[in-house]
Amino acid sequence: MATLLRVPEVATGSTEAVLSEWLVPENEAFDAGTALAVLETDKAAVEVEAEAGATVLRQLVDRGTAVAVGTPIAVLGAVGEDVSGLLAELGGSASRNGSGQSEPARLESTPAESAPAASNGSRERIFASPLARKMLKEAGIGLEDVAGTGPNGRIVRKDVEAAIARADRPAPATPQPEPTPEPALEKSAAKPEPAPVRRERAAGAAFTEIPHTRIRRAIASRLTMSKQTVPHFSVRRTARIDALLALRKQLNEVSAARISVNDLIIRAVAVAHTEVPDANVIWTEDALRRYDSVDVGVAIASERGLVTPVVRGVEKLAPSAISSQVKGFAAQADEGKLKQQHLEGGSIAVSNLGMYGVDDFTAIINPPQSSILAVGAGKPGAVVVDGELTVATQLALTLAVDHRAIDGALAASWLGVLVDALEQPLRLVA
Repeated sequence: MATLLRVPEVATGSTEAVLSEWLVPENEAFDAGTALAVLETDKAAVEVEAEAGATVLRQLVDRGTAVAVGTPIAVLGAVGEDVSGLLAELGGSASRNGSGQSEPARLESTPAESAPAASNGSRERIFASPLARKMLKEAGIGLEDVAGTGPNGRIVRKDVEAAIARADRPAPATPQPEPTPEPALEKSAAKPEPAPVRRERAAGAAFTEIPHTRIRRAIASRLTMSKQTVPHFSVRRTARIDALLALRKQLNEVSAARISVNDLIIRAVAVAHTEVPDANVIWTEDALRRYDSVDVGVAIASERGLVTPVVRGVEKLAPSAISSQVKGFAAQADEGKLKQQHLEGGSIAVSNLGMYGVDDFTAIINPPQSSILAVGAGKPGAVVVDGELTVATQLALTLAVDHRAIDGALAASWLGVLVDALEQPLRLVA
């Protein structure tokens, strides 16, 4: 019996996603667990997997369309099964072509809304995706002012972006040559990001506006909420890492995966969380939630924006395994293929700007995690060891914590264990 494939809730509280790619074409059979389509949320690409084996009889939504949670996106069933009745119930239709086969039907992802009445008294229905309607409302542009290029004239995101660009571009008083366009940001084949818009002003400096991407909006919203609602405080320490650098050199001589200083820091976080388990917690409204395993978020500056995928069970991983996972996450982030589950969980994150020469900084906690470790550059400096002045490579560490979950003494204790682990790095491979 034919069934409908519907959009799942791909992230907590989500109401819609963009269908960026079909992985199984129409009339092709698949097995249980096969990824059928890719849905794109603010931060990740989520694969929709089949619960049982069947055949894709109809794809009801085109790629690049914003679809609400619960919307049917495909009809699944047996080869040759008549699905015309099911399509009719959904408001679609299936007509027969000359060969006697059913033509593919397409359903709108959301009910259409009517446009304002025309001058002759008639009302013209204008179809638009939920995302397009939201963007138009924010820009103050009416549906009737945009020409849709989607199925059945549906207004989609790229149509809105083009309309906004036209509205924002001032008309010159006299004919002028077109300004040289700025290089466009890298675009996804399924859902291109808006290109920068060059603007000229009669008075004052010219400037370029780069429209916000979905991921940039998500980052801004999340971090604003964190800074406004989470009571941050920070503790700082400096670690001598000459022994750590020597160990890293030895490990890389025998390791299949090249190990970075950051990989060893992530492993040291697991040591600190294991020895100070009260720091491996997050705040909830009803209780502190303390985790049994050490799951660490790793801040990655990808080509598409900042993401923080989570390496799980770090206390059980060798540095080479941590390195492989982080490199895999970085590649997936650049390609937009991180899954939602990669971005969830953990009680702490590591943000490292040392490779950019930053001495030290304070990072913003990524809720619901309760802490984030900011790592600066390792630099040689004068230190006193056993009463003797010497030169050592020093690493600045700043731990920002949620004061609701972790108090000052606990944070200081945790940071002390972390520094000890970095200065006695054999503990990281024991």
